[in-house]
Amino acid sequence: MKTLPRLLVLASLILPLGAFAAGAIAVDDEEGENDPGYGIVTGSSSRDAAGAAALAECRKQGNKNCKVAVRFDTCGAYASSKKNSGIGFGGTIGLARAKALEDCGANACKIIVSDCE
Repeated sequence: MKTLPRLLVLASLILPLGAFAAGAIAVDDEEGENDPGYGIVTGSSSRDAAGAAALAECRKQGNKNCKVAVRFDTCGAYASSKKNSGIGFGGTIGLARAKALEDCGANACKIIVSDCE
């Protein structure tokens, strides 16, 4: 009986602190826009909670047409140009950015926002 509590304590010490956290990016981006608005949140308890918080953050910045672009567990990114946009997520910031640029599909695309848990 004493073994289970010890295992739980050991497991809590071994697991990284952000292991179960989620993040999200919400954007207010319309075709032809040069500087889209956004909100980003990390450290949420779930992807749904992260999405809701990112929407609130985007609106708090004065943006009116915010939409959740991407939810992620490790790293996420949003890229856009005047006509295209793309999202990416993955185990590293570089991977998330590369996927966002690939998803955007245009040479004029640039990373607007990216972050990791």
